[in-house]
Amino acid sequence: MRAVVLSGGLTHDFPATTACLADLLASEGVPADVHTDVEAAFAALPGAGLFVVNALRWTMTGATPERYRVLAEVEGRTVSPAAREALANHLAAGGGLLGMHTASICFDDWPEWGDILGGTWVWGTSWHPPIGPEITVRPVERAADEHGLIADIDPFDLVDEVYGELDLRPDVDGLLTAVAPGTEGPARPLLWSREYGGGRVVYDALGHHPPSYEIPAHREIVRRAIRWTTGR
Repeated sequence: MRAVVLSGGLTHDFPATTACLADLLASEGVPADVHTDVEAAFAALPGAGLFVVNALRWTMTGATPERYRVLAEVEGRTVSPAAREALANHLAAGGGLLGMHTASICFDDWPEWGDILGGTWVWGTSWHPPIGPEITVRPVERAADEHGLIADIDPFDLVDEVYGELDLRPDVDGLLTAVAPGTEGPARPLLWSREYGGGRVVYDALGHHPPSYEIPAHREIVRRAIRWTTGR
């Protein structure tokens, strides 16, 4: 079994965080096939057990802030019909999807991406405060965690971004939450699991930078996500 990893984009050290993910995949016996080209990543899906999106790739048009729109001609990305079909086929064959952090911002011209992942970033509505200081991440009591992603996980502290006001699908049941630094709440969902199109999907909003992957509890959650999305 192998994993196809889509990596790359602006404002994040994706080579470093993808290396962290590759290490965790290897620890679960799943080699990482890393791509920075969107179309190449989707084209590599046939035969893969898992698709990991650790990237920030979107059209950079529409309501996107001006500082990104000026880069759209060079950095903007869309997803071709063939690539969309490749992901549908991957899920229908029982393949898994693990979306990390900025995966919720990707593919803004593909409405079904939000249906697959469970939630998406909406420019002008979604937000996050500056990274730091530490946040306390808490497992949700009585959450629908039949897959055991947060079983026996205690609250843990780390430095990461807390995304707020994502456009969540009605069936999303957050498994981890945190309050954005400098606010009084509400707590925001940071992790969920679901099934879509025949495949298993996990979204983990953490993972902005390598220190996020150094926290033992978070590393364990990502390992469990790898196991569950790959049918183990």
